[in-house]
Amino acid sequence: MFKMKIWYSHPYHMLPFSPWPFMISLNFFSMMMSMIFWMKSLNFMFLLFNLLMILLICSQWWRDLIRESTFQGYHTLKIIKNIKFSMILFITSEVFFFISFFWCYFHMFLSPSIEIGNNWPPKNILLMSPYGIPLINTILLISSGMMITWCHHSLMNKMYEEAKNSLLYGILMAILFLILQIYEFKSSLFCLSDSIFGSIFFMLTGFHGIHVIIGTIFLIFNFYRINKIHFNNFHLLGLEMSFWYWHFVDVVWLFLFILIYWLPF
Repeated sequence: MFKMKIWYSHPYHMLPFSPWPFMISLNFFSMMMSMIFWMKSLNFMFLLFNLLMILLICSQWWRDLIRESTFQGYHTLKIIKNIKFSMILFITSEVFFFISFFWCYFHMFLSPSIEIGNNWPPKNILLMSPYGIPLINTILLISSGMMITWCHHSLMNKMYEEAKNSLLYGILMAILFLILQIYEFKSSLFCLSDSIFGSIFFMLTGFHGIHVIIGTIFLIFNFYRINKIHFNNFHLLGLEMSFWYWHFVDVVWLFLFILIYWLPF
């Protein structure tokens, strides 16, 4: 009895043993190996298998989180505060991740190397117009950000049908953005190996695309939770954090559009 009293004398949730962190780490390592295999042999089946396994593990991990927070009530105010702070730290680390690539871009933009003729962009790089697909993608991402903000306000006011519809519109815009981005990569007149400009361009837009995919998965997951009535006007933690992440993705794209597409053009 004394031990049980100590056990509940703090606001934290003592997590049970979980296989998911180890399994997802193992699959991430395997995914890196499968990417190398794909680049060498052009066979992407192993990579596809690893991606599906990661999605499966994430779904099981999220299932446990839903059970602990929504049904068992383990997420106290202290835990919610710590989770929000952890998400802020994660987004901050992502900000510095993109800053490193923008730093590289500005280094070459402000002081082009003699190897590329002291020109930026290099002489034979045929740039794509920023007023075509890039502008459409900008409108799509900004509109999706507006949709998820509408979803958040609808949930705060207990308008669940509006929340579902607005989040669905945001997800569809995100998927359309990804389709157009893939088409743009396919139709580009330069590639990753075409000078430092091609490398920076595809690294920045490619990593941003990966973040859009992750954000879209988060939104789809929360759309499922809204349909299952897991949220109310005072319990929105998972939804709010996915929205923070999506707004971060929006801001990064605005910098990409201005600096990578519009400014060199």
